[in-house]
Parts: sequence; C-alpha cells; structure tokens
Amino acid sequence: MYMTTSEIRSAFLEYYRSHGHEVVRSSSLVPVNDPTLLFTNAGMNQFKDVFLGKESRSYKRATSAQRCVRAGGKHNDLDNVGYTARHHTFFEMLGNFSFGDYFKKDAIHFAWGFLTGVLMLPAEKLTVTVYQTDQEAYDIWNQEIGIPAERIVRIGDNKGAPYASDNFWQMGDTGPCGPCSEIFYDHGADIWGGPPGSAEEDGDRFIEVWNIVFMQFNRKSDGSFEPLPHPSVDTGMGLERIAAVMQGVHSNYDIDLFKELIAGAAEILQVSDLSSKSLRVIADHIRSCSFLICDGVIPSNEGRGYVLRRIIRRAVRHGRLLGAKEVFFYRLVEKLVALMGEAYPEIRDSRALIEKTLRKEEEQFLRTLDRGLELLSGELSRLGDSKVVPGEVVFRLYDTYGFPVDLTQDVVRDNGYTVDTAGFDSEMEKQRKRAKAASNFAVDYNSQLKVAGTTEFTGYDRLEDEAVILNIFKGIESVSAVATDEEAVIVLDKTPFYAERGGQVGDTGLILGGDNFEFQVTDTKHAGNAVIHTGKVLLGEFAVGDRVCARVDASARNAIARHHSATHLLQSALRKVLGDHVTQKGSFVSGDRLRFDFSHGEALTVEEIRSVESLVNSYIMADLPVITAVMDLEAAKATGAMALFNEKYEGMVRVVSMGDVSRELCGGTHVSATGNIGFFKLISDSGIAAGVRRIEAVTGVAAMEYTALMSQELEKSAGILRSETFGVYDKVVALEQHAKDLEHQNSRLREQLALAEARGLAGSVVSVNGVKTLVATLDAVQVPELRIVMDDLKNRLGSAVILLASVNSGKISFIAGVTTDLVSRVKAGDLVKFVAAQVGGKGGGKPDMAQAGGTDTAKLPQAMNSAAGWLEEHLG
Repeated sequence: MYMTTSEIRSAFLEYYRSHGHEVVRSSSLVPVNDPTLLFTNAGMNQFKDVFLGKESRSYKRATSAQRCVRAGGKHNDLDNVGYTARHHTFFEMLGNFSFGDYFKKDAIHFAWGFLTGVLMLPAEKLTVTVYQTDQEAYDIWNQEIGIPAERIVRIGDNKGAPYASDNFWQMGDTGPCGPCSEIFYDHGADIWGGPPGSAEEDGDRFIEVWNIVFMQFNRKSDGSFEPLPHPSVDTGMGLERIAAVMQGVHSNYDIDLFKELIAGAAEILQVSDLSSKSLRVIADHIRSCSFLICDGVIPSNEGRGYVLRRIIRRAVRHGRLLGAKEVFFYRLVEKLVALMGEAYPEIRDSRALIEKTLRKEEEQFLRTLDRGLELLSGELSRLGDSKVVPGEVVFRLYDTYGFPVDLTQDVVRDNGYTVDTAGFDSEMEKQRKRAKAASNFAVDYNSQLKVAGTTEFTGYDRLEDEAVILNIFKGIESVSAVATDEEAVIVLDKTPFYAERGGQVGDTGLILGGDNFEFQVTDTKHAGNAVIHTGKVLLGEFAVGDRVCARVDASARNAIARHHSATHLLQSALRKVLGDHVTQKGSFVSGDRLRFDFSHGEALTVEEIRSVESLVNSYIMADLPVITAVMDLEAAKATGAMALFNEKYEGMVRVVSMGDVSRELCGGTHVSATGNIGFFKLISDSGIAAGVRRIEAVTGVAAMEYTALMSQELEKSAGILRSETFGVYDKVVALEQHAKDLEHQNSRLREQLALAEARGLAGSVVSVNGVKTLVATLDAVQVPELRIVMDDLKNRLGSAVILLASVNSGKISFIAGVTTDLVSRVKAGDLVKFVAAQVGGKGGGKPDMAQAGGTDTAKLPQAMNSAAGWLEEHLG
C-alpha cells in the first residue's frame, strides 16, 4: 500500500492519539537547557528530564514527530551523506513514549498494530530482535504476537557487558537504561544481505525500521544495575526509512519528499541526470540548513554555527560540481516550504530569514573559495621538488576554508601532485576525538540532586508566604536539620521565591522560623517540579516539617521585574525599527541590568540606537497596563503572542501583554504597568556571533545611576578641556583638527629628514657584478619614510638594487627595491625574505618593491652584511 511521507506522519500521530497518547509538537533542533547535546538527535531528547524524574507532565503517554539533526560531535560523518541509501543530516523520528505507564507488552502490541494494521505490512516480512536475556520480550513476540522463533533474533555482547550491546540502550555512563527490541523489514531475496546478527547483516535486505527501548534499570557509577521504580518506554521509527518501505524503494532518496527536492534542485541548476550524488547531497542539506536556521542557529566558526556552515559549504561545493556559476542554494527553500510547511509551520514563517541567511553565507563562501585556491597555489609553489601535498595542509584547507578532500585532489592532480591522505586522515581523527570529547553526555545521573515532591509557586501575587519545609540538603545528601553557619538547600511545599528560568535570575531573601531563626536565600532554582532555595543559616536551626515564613527581598524583585518588562518592550521596539526578522536568541535579566540577544546581521547605527531607546521610553511613559493571562498554547498563538525559539511549552501557558505594544509567552515576573520601569538607557550594542547582536541596557534606579555617572564623566571632561558642558563636543572636534594639523606638519618634517638621509646614502653605493647596489641601516626611520627614501634613491640611481633597514621600538623593518630593468635578474621579495629570515621575521611583495619585519635586533648587522654575498650569487 503506497503512502506519502505526509500521510505516514499523520497516520502515526493519529494512531497513538487514538490510544491515549498526547500529541506533542516537535521541539527545537537546539536542545533546551541541555549543554550535553549539540543538536536534538532523537525523539526522546525533549522528554529526557521526565525519564530522569526531574520533571513531570500532565500526561503519562506521548507521541511526536521530532525533527532531528546528526551532523556533529560523535555523529561527525557528514561526508557519507548523499552517498549511502539511508544516511542524512536531517531526519524525522516518529516516536511514542510511556512515562511509568505501560511497558513491554503494550509497547510491542502498539508497534505491531501500527505496522500490520495501519500500514498493512505483511507479517512475514518483519523480523525482530530482543536482548539476549530478555525472555519477557521474547515471549510477547513469540507467544502473543505469533512471530515464529526463526524470525526472533537474540542480540547481546558475548563479553558480558550488556551496556555495550546494540540491543541495550542507556542515556549515559550512568542513569536510566534497558534492553531494546528492534523491528526489521525484509526487502526480499533479490537484495543482498542477511538478518540481524548474521555475517551479512550490513547488507540492505533487512532494514531496521523501529526500535523499542524498555527503560527498566538505573546504572550506577560502579557499573551495577538497580530496577527503576517506574519503568518507561522510548521508541523511535525513522520516517524516511518507513516511507521507503511503503513506497517500494530501497533508498530513502527515492521517496516522494526527496524526489521533489532533487527535481527542484535539478531545475535550478539545469541538470538532467537526477541520479547524481551531488543532487542527493543538496536535497538532504537544504532540510538541515533550513530547519537549523529556523531554530535560531546562525553560521559561525564554532559550535552549532560551525556545523551549519560546514553543511552549507558542502551543498554549495556540490552545486559547483554540477556547474553552478551563481548563488543557488537559497532558491530551494521555496520548494522545501511547500513540501514541509504544513507539518512544520515555523519553517514557513521563517522562510525570508532562511533565504537571506543561506544567500549571504553562500556569497561569503564563494569569496572564501577563491582565497582557499590562492592559499593552495602558494602551498604548491613552496613544495619544491616534492610532489606530495602534506596532510596537514589538506586538513587546514578542509577545516578553515571548507575544502573537501576531493576538491583539493582535483586541483593538485592537474599540477602533477598527489595528496598525503594518511596524514589528512590522522588530522581528521584528532578532530573527531576533540569533537567527541566536547559532546559526550558525561553527567553522572546518580550524583545529581534528586528532589521528590512539588513546590507551588505563589510569587506572582505575593512576596511573603507561609510554608512547610519538605526537604533539606547538604550537597546532595538529604538531612533532617541544619543549624547556624551551615550552608544548605531548603525545599518548601510552596514559595513566593521565583526560581531562575528563561534568563531571569532567581529571587533572594529570607526564610524565617521559630524565635528569630533566619536562613538567607542567595539563589533560587528548579529541581524537577520542586524549587530549591540555596543559602546559609544565619541564626538558629531549621528542620524538615517546620512551618516557616518565606520572604522575598522586595527591592531586588522589583529591580528584576523592571528589567524583565523592559526586555519585552525592547524586542517590540527592535522589530519596529529594524524589521520583523528580529527574534530573541537569549537574554539575561538581573536587578542591575538586562542583556538581550537577537537576530540581526549588522551593527545598529547611531540613529537606530536612538530610535530604539526613544521608542522604549515612549512605551514606558505611556504607562501601559501589564496584564497576564493563562490559556492553552493554541489560544495563545491565536492572540499573536511571541515565544522563545528554544523554549518548550506544554499544556497551559502564561501570556504577558503590555497594551498593544507587546504580547509574549513568559513565566517571569513583571511590573504592573510600564510606567513603573522608570526609564530605559541603552548601554551597548555588540556582535556575539554571525547574525546575532547583543544589547545591554539598564532601567529604573540602575539607569539613574548610570546616567549620573555619565554626567560626572562629562563634567570632568569639560573641566579638563576648559569648556562648558554642552560645548565639549565642539572643543573635542577643534582639538582633533589641531592634532591632525600637527601630525601633518610632523610628517612633512620626517619626510624632509628622510630625503636628506637619502642624499647622504647615495655616496655609499657599491658595484656587484656591474650592478649598482646599496645596503644600509637607517636610524629610527619609520616604514612610510623608508618608502620615500627608497623611491628617491631609485630615482637618483636610475638602475640599482637597494636594501634598507630600520629599528623602531625593538622591531625591525626592511624594504627592498629593484629597478625595472633588473627584476629579471633578481626579485625584491626574494632578497627581503632572505635577510628577514635571519632575524626571526618574514615578508614579501612585488618583484620591484617588497617589505618585511623581524624581532632579533642583535642579528641585524650580520643579516645586512650577508646581503652582499646573496646579491653577488644571484646577480652572477
């Protein structure tokens, strides 16, 4: 039964929805609050904290179609994409999850029911695997589903280390783990390959389409296992793989979605051969690049941005192989939006930003490509008689300029060279190890603070509340009580303290109890569904079960609220002044300042900064009411509320509105009206990554203190300049012009002195093999004057080779000149390189004029003396 990719996705979600699962939208490709992952690479990523017991949801069953990227860190095999049948940088993972609800029996029956009942796959075409000792799963498949024993394969590790087996999954070196059961589809005897576990398992006949993970153990740091109190299920089925099965093809690149993208790329590039591997690469890469940009990743030279840049450059490179002369990659976004915009409306909304980013990056790479070719040409010229390009050079071209090895090989082959592939492979292996080390999930699950229970947050309405102590921790150890001077973490059943989230710092204040007992709260954070208050006992003793009074520092809270509300007004102003492409990329809100990161490709002009600041202050002076409302996510979207690109939203959400100016999804604390902010002062605008700017600003008391400090600095400057306060600018302009006049006069004097010295040098000319030669060291003459001396001497001597040197502030400057009639016999660049190398320097230039530098002044006389012998040899 043929089904399109979209039909399969919809059928899967509807099937599990009808079986009591909450349909959860795909999360961002940028993992939320998870520095251990480069990109979202599995459906379970957004539920990781639920599996770890650090978070609870309003549902026990979930299903999703999750967009994923695997193109960095330990998945750093980008060069295979497009050349194999099932390898992608971007893919969709269909998944169903149980959080302590159903387990093996239901998970297996659900999977089998969808494959054979909805997709109508023949049962005899399906083979399954179980972990070698998982008799329970084996019996369900064999006795309840009815799969014969010969189609159930036990998979395990013969060395006795179950966690090393493909059929035993775990989240990290410690933590939740358990056996797997995989489902394979048999493409038929005419395709080479054998069933899983056989010697021919790497063939394409039996293809894994589904993996069911039974998380039933917690692995401790000593390697031992203990049963989890609430076993869970995590499953995944690659949409592209199952689409290939349903459409009767053996390669994912032959499914409907890829056929459309490949045809679109071929049309743009005017290519007729639709089987081209390069078209596959481009079709794959447009998906990962577009969704990464949609999710806030911008091309850069580090982290996620670097991976995105590499993918874009690889696509562009393959476009050039197909004959592309102009930028082309961004033009494929339109086709992608048409194919996937209904399932992922966010990519449709971000189309303009994606196209602009891709076009700009491609244009930049084409310029970089030319520089890389120039560098390669220079490296070849330096090899001399050797005809092997070192692996380190090839890797540098690959890593810095995005040159694939095959591009370097193509270029050098035409010049009779070969590539040291072993040396290149060695450099690549070093990079893989660095990337793997940087991306491993190396968190000890059992060393983290585990807090049971839930804390009710009451701080939207009050700054003080009565509460009961649920838990007390010293480090990660639970204790019954703490006393004076002890540092601890206190968990309450309810709290007015706002816990750090969404860029807003946690509240500070006091927890009071007994006879003036005091606990000073220095920070407040989340731990699962609980709120933890970190601090120190100032006086007395606190014990679990005590009734206490939690009191937030009102002054600090109000200062934080002013800055937080100002970020909402700032985003609105930025979008109005700069355009709707502005979206928040991050923020930090404290009591003394705010930091706001946003998407924009260039520095703000003085006029734009003034407009943004003025607009925010106009919103403040309008004293707009700040209103909050709780509603479901779809209703919030219908109001036009903006959301953070990397936040996850479940169930009911909180919408904060400030008049008609701003409406955002936000859980932070705010002022009751914009007038309470006082006023807003923008401090700085800076770039923090390609396409991302950062604004820092202050409000309220902090803004008053900042402007007072600025006023003091201005008054001090006026005093020094002996000017009125509002006359400082004119005074500075006048002084700047005076300084320029003096510098001009000074420059003229230096030129005259240099020319006088040149006239004196004319008498020091010697003849080397019939050529007039002058080698001289001048006293503290700067580079511009050295050039003047050189030009004057060349004019005076008519035909000559000249080498001059001078020392300034411990640094040596060389300049070499050769008149036009002699450049066929000797090059200025060769001469200057020869002497500069002797003093720890280097340089170069044109045949008739070249410059160099150096640092070893003690060797300068010897280097200058050696020039005569060098010239005698080369002029001979």
